[in-house]
Amino acid sequence: MKSYSRSHLSDGTLLSNAHAHLSQDRAANAELLADLAEIEERRVYASAGFCSMRAYCLEELHLSDDEAFNRLPAARTARRFPEIFTALAEGRLHMTAVNLMAPHLTVENAKEFLAAATHKSKSEIQLILAQRFPRRDVPALVQPLGPLQVRSAAQLSPGPVEQPVPERVETPTQRPKLKPLAPQRFALQLTIGQSAHDKLRYVEELLGHQIPSADLSEVFERLLDLAIPQLEKRKFASTSKPRSCQPRATATDSRHVPTAVQRAVWERDGGQCTFVSDTGHRCSTRKRLEFDHIQEVARGGPSTPSNVRLLCRTHNQYAAEQTYGPGFMKARRQDAAEKRAAAAAQKARKAVDEVIVHICESWDAGPMKRAARPRDVKPSPMRRSWSACAWRCVSSARGHAAADEAR
Repeated sequence: MKSYSRSHLSDGTLLSNAHAHLSQDRAANAELLADLAEIEERRVYASAGFCSMRAYCLEELHLSDDEAFNRLPAARTARRFPEIFTALAEGRLHMTAVNLMAPHLTVENAKEFLAAATHKSKSEIQLILAQRFPRRDVPALVQPLGPLQVRSAAQLSPGPVEQPVPERVETPTQRPKLKPLAPQRFALQLTIGQSAHDKLRYVEELLGHQIPSADLSEVFERLLDLAIPQLEKRKFASTSKPRSCQPRATATDSRHVPTAVQRAVWERDGGQCTFVSDTGHRCSTRKRLEFDHIQEVARGGPSTPSNVRLLCRTHNQYAAEQTYGPGFMKARRQDAAEKRAAAAAQKARKAVDEVIVHICESWDAGPMKRAARPRDVKPSPMRRSWSACAWRCVSSARGHAAADEAR
């Protein structure tokens, strides 16, 4: 077994070894970032049975959340600007510097910016960013920071004991988190808005007889009990009284999966992605699952339990790319995105047209309303402003309509 004792080394040798090992670590880290960037670019993690690059780092490489959180953005940035790999390997930059500079790096300023950040600490790089990319002043803000805590000091000399000076202990803002405390006990910490707070208090009132103590943990569990059946019904048509699966006539290219088939597939697959890599690793994700036809619908595949499986979105797309090719699927996704954008634009135009029609109708009815109004009653400034705006909208709309008819 290798020994990591350093007690037998001289001071000079110890310092020299530290430099040598740090150089090796930096070079290895740059190589790892290059590997991660290429794996993500090729989406090799999908063929290895993982739904995302983060899942690959956590489950296969056994990196911590913080390590994956720092390395993946740095790898993406270094792939855009390859000179970063060399700077990291030589120790001229650290990953924190790369992630700080990433939002501001461009092809035009990358060389100068990276040179300015050489051998700079985090605070020095933040100062460089503030000078090159100034931001607005933070607004003046006064808010409660919690109760004061008094720190007492031991009396080390005779004489009167002075009153300790109270200090305000600030509690840093934390992200929502769930962590284990004891066997079958977990701590949940999060911040909610006023609307969620009001709903929570209202639920406490409604559950006053069932939960007299108003214990938040019991209230929260009761809410989960109520929400899960609704979500299961929406996700895979779960029901307490399932109907028998009666085949019905559908189009040959229909992607509809009957509810009975959805329930059977979900129960069979355990609510988990079924993709298995060549090494035997099954994707562990249970999020963003989709019902996928093993034999494609375009090739006559039926919507039966034996031909339908659960795949996460990543592996559903990966399977399609393996069948039809990456280029074809990329074009299909781009075409679908363009259709969604066109539909959204058409919906927006329809809404504008409805508003214009309403304004036109209101304007056409205006003369009768003005005639019926007593002469000594003048319209309010708000009504006059609205009328002027409406007239401009109507005039512009009518002008565009006339131009369209002329063309």
